[in-house]
Amino acid sequence: MSRSGFAILVGRPNVGKSTLTNALVGQPVAITSSRPQTTRHTIRGVRNIGEDQIILVDTPGIHRPRTLLGRRLNDLVLATIAEVDVVVLCLPADQKTGPGDTFIAERIAGLKRQKVVIALTKSDVVSRDTLAARLSEAAQFAVERGLEVEHFVPVSGVDGHNVEELASVLAELMPDGPPLFGDQLTDQPEAVVVAELIRESALERLRDELPHSVAVDIEEMGIRETRDPSDPLMDIYATLYVERDSQKPIVLGRRGQQLKAIGAEARGKIEALLGTRVYLDLHVKVAKDWQNNPSQLRRLGF
Repeated sequence: MSRSGFAILVGRPNVGKSTLTNALVGQPVAITSSRPQTTRHTIRGVRNIGEDQIILVDTPGIHRPRTLLGRRLNDLVLATIAEVDVVVLCLPADQKTGPGDTFIAERIAGLKRQKVVIALTKSDVVSRDTLAARLSEAAQFAVERGLEVEHFVPVSGVDGHNVEELASVLAELMPDGPPLFGDQLTDQPEAVVVAELIRESALERLRDELPHSVAVDIEEMGIRETRDPSDPLMDIYATLYVERDSQKPIVLGRRGQQLKAIGAEARGKIEALLGTRVYLDLHVKVAKDWQNNPSQLRRLGF
């Protein structure tokens, strides 16, 4: 009898959820960054283990919101938790538990149907003694917060430590049933993944200047009809939005060199994803205070 179901990875910002999601799937399906609050969508990745299937849901980090976007992302995570089979609470091994972890644990403790796993992420950056101490602290944390935890798994999405062990644990906890997806790695529309790859490239290039002010909208995307079918070319027209006029020249850079570098990096990632050559036309526009503007958020898919 095969098993299949949904497992959601939750935790406060920057605890390694997206990196772990990618490691479990085996290829990048969620963007990663050293900056907190990188993920803005619930990204689903598919992992098959024999006849069993795990649909992994990577989520934005739950945080104290300062914008309408932040509040919507928190609501999105809490609503998604109620719809899955297993909740994986990610606690970073290089930090002690804090108020953010407690806030999330209190929401999980009230669940009736879902099973809970605690993943001690970033196990590659701490010593064995520290990891042992964090495991003990996590067990005590679970007792204090009323969590019934099925497994505690120290894991690293960076070096692969215990990734297969965690995958096996999740597969065992899935309900009986046939696979829900075929061989695809993610159920996200290509345009959503492409937009995220462009935003990832922008985050990597802009670093500390504009970590949360950047959004990407795919205006048009399709195979160029005039091309020889044996040598296809994907045309992608995208707009990178910032919140203030002063931010636009930061993204453009001197003589447009920054935007050109972002486009070149993103194009390489997109070509690897789609398996075809890509023409990427990237522009920058200002959407005033888009993170607090309901109409702008709707247009950008939030």
